[in-house]
Amino acid sequence: MKSYCVLSCLLALPLAANTVRIYQTNSAGDAVDIIDAATNTVVLQVKDIEVPHGVAFSPDGSRAYISCEAENTLWATDTKTGKLLGKASLSGHPNNIAISKDGRRVFVGIVAAPGAVEVVDTASLKSIKSVAVRGGVHNTYVTPDGKFVVAGSVVGRILTVIDAQSLQPVWELPFDSGVRPMAFEAGNDGSTSRIFVQLSGLHGFAVVNFKTHEVVARIKMPDEPTGGTAQAGAPSHGIGISPDGKTLWVNSSIANAVFVYSLPDLKVLGYVRAGEVPDWLTFTPDGTKLYVANSGSNSVSVIDTATRKQVAVIPVGEVPKRNGTVVIP
Repeated sequence: MKSYCVLSCLLALPLAANTVRIYQTNSAGDAVDIIDAATNTVVLQVKDIEVPHGVAFSPDGSRAYISCEAENTLWATDTKTGKLLGKASLSGHPNNIAISKDGRRVFVGIVAAPGAVEVVDTASLKSIKSVAVRGGVHNTYVTPDGKFVVAGSVVGRILTVIDAQSLQPVWELPFDSGVRPMAFEAGNDGSTSRIFVQLSGLHGFAVVNFKTHEVVARIKMPDEPTGGTAQAGAPSHGIGISPDGKTLWVNSSIANAVFVYSLPDLKVLGYVRAGEVPDWLTFTPDGTKLYVANSGSNSVSVIDTATRKQVAVIPVGEVPKRNGTVVIP
């Protein structure tokens, strides 16, 4: 078993009930920084997962699953201690991951050609199926109702929707550029109504009607402010809907900021400055804080969503990208 490193003596103390932690993968190293949302400090660090990429959590908050690009593996870790519990071998180079609503399966995007969504059983940490997808899979998601897995391919320029039970593709939607991060809007019945899809080269996002399987709008973000370092491949990378479903938050490397849109009408409400090259984002469960991974400044910006102000900057490892929120009971 590989070692792990604890950065805080606070680990010796019992966790408070329903502790909120932010996992931050650092893509140029071998560490995952774990931030306590109450103090906005790194309290734990999991080591020896070289080039960590995606992160997902068991529904009960006891386990974190982390994809490892260097080894082509998926690691399971204990969220209270950071201990590495075991790993699953994968068929190819992994990127982002998602977990089923019942926690029994992790869906791993395999970016290596020809591309797939690999399904890992969480009890055995064994791969049980590989679902072929055209082009390498950059991101995988599970829809809010848990019924579908959605995979996005940068090279294949296609969005693929897979039935989460049968593990069969049910529809595809081609684009004119690579498919990047996504966010999912649910209707009153809990089913997915729209997907907001970031695309290669687009400073903004496309709007997909989930029921009709078509692009219904393409939203370009404002050209101002500037001051960032635009990433040619993905000038806008990182997107999420607030827990109350009322706002959509979208990263911009052109502005080094996060733009805020109202839902459902998609009106620009404003923006909040972040660090250099904001790359991913995650909310606290109550929606009061947003954590933005700044891959260009090795930091995480903490944003107060009510005031739309940056309230803290947390130093983390090299080139932080994917992050996620877990509630530890």
